[in-house]
Amino acid sequence: MSGKKKFKLLDVILSVICVVFVAEAIAPAAAIGNQQFFWWIFLIITFLLPYGLIASELGTAYADDEGGLYDWVRRAFGDKWGARVSWYYWINFPLWIASLAALFPSTLGAMAGIELGLVPSLAIELAFIWIIIFISFSRASDAIWIMNVAAVLKVAIALCLGGLGIYFAATSGFASDMAPATFMPSFDMNALAYLSIILFNFLGFEVVATYASDMENPRVQIPKAIIIGGIVIAAIYMAGSFGIGAAIPATELSLDSGIMDAVAIMTGDGSLPLIIVGVVFLLTLFGNMVSWSFGVNFVVVCAAKDRNMPTAFSTETRKSNMPKGVTIANGIIASIVVLLLPVAEAFGIGDFFWVLFSVGVVFLLFSYIPMFPAFLKLRRIDPNRNRLFRVPGSRAVLSVLAWLPVVILVLAAFITIVPLDGSESELAKLPMLITVIAFIILGEVVRIVAGKKRPQAYLGMGKSGEPPARSLPGAEVEEERSQREEHLARN
Repeated sequence: MSGKKKFKLLDVILSVICVVFVAEAIAPAAAIGNQQFFWWIFLIITFLLPYGLIASELGTAYADDEGGLYDWVRRAFGDKWGARVSWYYWINFPLWIASLAALFPSTLGAMAGIELGLVPSLAIELAFIWIIIFISFSRASDAIWIMNVAAVLKVAIALCLGGLGIYFAATSGFASDMAPATFMPSFDMNALAYLSIILFNFLGFEVVATYASDMENPRVQIPKAIIIGGIVIAAIYMAGSFGIGAAIPATELSLDSGIMDAVAIMTGDGSLPLIIVGVVFLLTLFGNMVSWSFGVNFVVVCAAKDRNMPTAFSTETRKSNMPKGVTIANGIIASIVVLLLPVAEAFGIGDFFWVLFSVGVVFLLFSYIPMFPAFLKLRRIDPNRNRLFRVPGSRAVLSVLAWLPVVILVLAAFITIVPLDGSESELAKLPMLITVIAFIILGEVVRIVAGKKRPQAYLGMGKSGEPPARSLPGAEVEEERSQREEHLARN
């Protein structure tokens, strides 16, 4: 193992950008209008800063926890909440893959100036899904180049949008009203419903903690990467949103093709810049899913080994010891979802991308809520832990830093999926609300059934001490079976 590749600091920073910066979320964020800039700044201060600090402390204090977010919550509150976090964290991922798969054909159509039919669209969507699944079997350290290239391309898209927006505004004027009053928050339900997207754009720092075993010095690299990456990400998000807002009024912005629409308006249909941006954008979708797959899949494998997820999810590939069962499950679920797209359209759910994307975002928000009280509890019950990075402040300051993000997460999730009045736009949230409730119930069933195979529940460090060493039930079965097959083949 001495020749194993290791992440350098630049690799880790680029990984942060690749994981956290989501190019396809620029358009939904820009749909808020000019007030988005107020919310960016507000949420950077009230959410991103506390979240980055807390993730840095947990990621370095518990650098050996490969399950990242799941392990931290389990250490604090035991198997019950660990299982819930792992379910919420995981179920968002195949839904996210499906939403991006649905985005792929429309982007290709915008580049070519045509509308693809149902069969070609489904073929493209399924190909996208299974290419992601195939790449996910590689080790994170072996896929550094994919994440690094994707990070650079994402920054290039945002800067390109920002540059085009400045040029377009200077030569043709802004498409949107740029009066100072438009930059102030309106607190209307239409705008607040998109705040979860800005929060979503900040999530993913803890994924980098799951790469700890592939880093040269995780306790130093993780905090530096989160701080530097967070600053860069906030800047490029606002640059991209500015470019879209310069070309398209927020009321006319398409949530799934906003980037392509903006570039087409600024450079012309079928133009070379439009094609280049389209190709780069599609490439970033692959990088996005690959980088997240490493973090999400390892979380699920760890939970499965603890009997908090189905044991079939704990199987690993023989050559690279990468998650196998959960990776295949991701592909199957995402494939089923995109094949249901025509059915969804038949029932009037036209914006399938937004429904899937929103449901995935809500579950991701759910999974982070327990992390902040877990931070406070671990500070209390595990005071002697070697914390090379500590969030500064008194107990009162730490309480504010931990609970403020929780309030924001809960409100954002609630506003996103719960109809707050009888208007058509609010009632359109019902499919999302029903889907979320169904998956929550299914998750409780999975948690209870998986837990029956556990000899003894882990109740957290306060009651059960250090978590027991993980067994590899599914992986061991897979390995033993492979060894038997090799033995039979030799004999």
